[in-house]
Amino acid sequence: MNADVAMNALAGQKGFHAALLEFADDSVIKPNEGDLPVIGKKAIEAKWANKPDTKQISWKPIRVEASKQGDFGYSFGYWTFVMKDTTLYGNYCTVWKKQKDGSWKFVFDGGNSTPKPY
Repeated sequence: MNADVAMNALAGQKGFHAALLEFADDSVIKPNEGDLPVIGKKAIEAKWANKPDTKQISWKPIRVEASKQGDFGYSFGYWTFVMKDTTLYGNYCTVWKKQKDGSWKFVFDGGNSTPKPY
């Protein structure tokens, strides 16, 4: 949970793309709405290289579980993307893997749009 919350905080400071790249494992898989998934951190960096970043997206985990060994886990929660004329909502699921140095990086991150949560 701490890694998920820290990634959200960094997104508010540096931007969504910057935060995800900092917390992504080299082998990350990132599905894309209406497109093929992007596989690998370098491929994600290349895909986002010329795209504007945003600080207007935030998220909050509402459920987090880890394996008994403590080396794999997931977080699930809701996100909000505030734009000039509208606000979008959704949910997400991020799969986390503990690194050799004890930090957590995500290996899979996906989500979808939803109606406004209650």
